[in-house]
Parts: sequence; structure tokens; C-alpha cells
Amino acid sequence: MNTDPKFASLHVLTSITMSIPTNVLGRTGLHVTKLGFGAMELRGPRIWGGRQISDSESESILNAVLDAGINFIDTSNDYGLSEERIGKFLSGRRSEYVLATKCGCTVVHKDEHTDETPHVWTAENLFRGLHESLERMKTDYIDVMQLHNPDVEQTLSGKLVEALQLMKEQGKVRWIGISSTLPHLDTYIGWGVFDTFQIPYSALERTHEEAIQRAHDSGAGVIIRGGVSGGQLGAEVDANDRRTLWNKARLDELLGEGESRTQFLQRFTNTHPGMHTNIVGTKNPSHLLDNVTAAARGPLNPEIYAEAKKRLS
Repeated sequence: MNTDPKFASLHVLTSITMSIPTNVLGRTGLHVTKLGFGAMELRGPRIWGGRQISDSESESILNAVLDAGINFIDTSNDYGLSEERIGKFLSGRRSEYVLATKCGCTVVHKDEHTDETPHVWTAENLFRGLHESLERMKTDYIDVMQLHNPDVEQTLSGKLVEALQLMKEQGKVRWIGISSTLPHLDTYIGWGVFDTFQIPYSALERTHEEAIQRAHDSGAGVIIRGGVSGGQLGAEVDANDRRTLWNKARLDELLGEGESRTQFLQRFTNTHPGMHTNIVGTKNPSHLLDNVTAAARGPLNPEIYAEAKKRLS
């Protein structure tokens, strides 16, 4: 258990009063907490406007995540120092979490001053990423390996599904998935080859609401991203647009006693019948506690959920 005093209240509350609900991640059969941890926050400041985060802070937040009962961690080969830090600080607790990462990326190392991380959609690059991820995270296998948002033509021309299936046959990957969006998402669902789909969604970004259900109904696991990030209201739409949508829908009127806006957004996502886990990233222990509190409170009251959707329509 993490002994950093910043995490003391989190340890007390989670051990005494909180229990995070779990779901079976579709056909994978993996039991995952409805709150997952998005490890992009560990990337460091040189990747996509990331914030400064030290090794000691990374160690504290990662161990606090597991201590709080969260058992699903999502990262990517191109998330800066994220994979390296997971391996450095959590490899000794590998049996306690389901590990998902992404491939198809190229890598920006910590000594490079650039935000450019182009993707190369070849089997060779997918396997380069796999082997590097395994080495960085000090593990013999990846639970869920995901393609990092290629379009359909890139997936077909690069024979990317075949590469993922070979990883699975070799025992280095247990399940295969894809992070994707419309319009490509429906084609991928129709193929019936992906065990999981990672899809952006929140009350303030409902474009994929019906597609999430279609993915779920296909038997795949559904991983939601982007609803809340770093204690902020989402990551998939502009901050000003998020505030405008929130205020126009008068969502403050629907908050429960003591409920924060980010807690409400997470509970809205967790009420969707098609989702399995909702990945949220943070480096801040108070935000982590906020996230755990929201997950433990469970879904929204059906009347509140219906009213929120009505106001956001």
C-alpha cells in the first residue's frame, strides 16, 4: 500500500466505505472494474501538452489506483514514459490488474523535443511496438492489445488483424481490440474479429451513444474513454464547448447532494447499458478519490438519467 500522506484519505475511504462495481469485458471473460485508469497522464510534458509528473508521483498514483481496487489500466506505446513507469512501479503487482495497450504507433522518447508520433500501419511496426511494450512494462503478455485508431483501408492494406491474431497465437497477447470512432467503427463491429472496442463518450459528447450499444451487442467488450480527464469535464471536445453544453442543459440542477460535475459525468457514462469500463486518467490523488467515489455510487437514478439525456438532446 502507498504510504504517501497525500493518499491517506483515499486509503481510508476506499477500504471502509467504497466498492467499485465490476463487469465482464464482453467475450474476453475478464472481470474489470467499471472505473479503469487511463495512464496517459504518466507520459510527461513533452508529449501532446502533457504535464510534469515525477517518478515518485507516478509511483504514488499507480499504487494508489490498485490500492483503491481499480483493476484495469490502459496505456499506449506512444504515451511517452507511461509504459516504462507502469513496468517500473507495478510489475511486482502484475497479477492485480488487466493491462491494455495500443500498437501501430511510433515512439517519442524522453530525450526528443517533439509532439509528432506518426503511426505506421505495418505488421512489422505492430510487432516492434508489442516487443517494446512487453520489455518496458516487464511482463510476458498483454491482456488486451488494441490498434490505435487506424481507418478501415489502413487496417486492410496493412493486414493488421492478421498481425494481432499472430500475437495472440504466440501467447504474447490474450485478446485483441481497437480504439476507433465512426464511421469506421461500424465496419469493425461487423467484422466480428475484435474482442474489445475503445470508444469516446460522455454526456457532453454523445456521438457514439448508439454505436456503443452495437459494439456491446456484438459480444465485444466496450472501453469508454474521454468522459473525464484530469478532473476536467471531458477530453474529446473543446473546453469552452463543454462548459456551454453543461450550462445550456442546466445540469447543475441534476447534481446529487455533494456530487461534483465530474462525478455526475462519470455516473452518466456508467449508466449506459453498453459500457463495461470507463478509463479516467489523473495524477492528482483528490481527483482519483473523486473518481472512485463516483464509481462506487453506481449508475444514476433512471429519472435523472432520462432527464439529463432529454436536456442534452
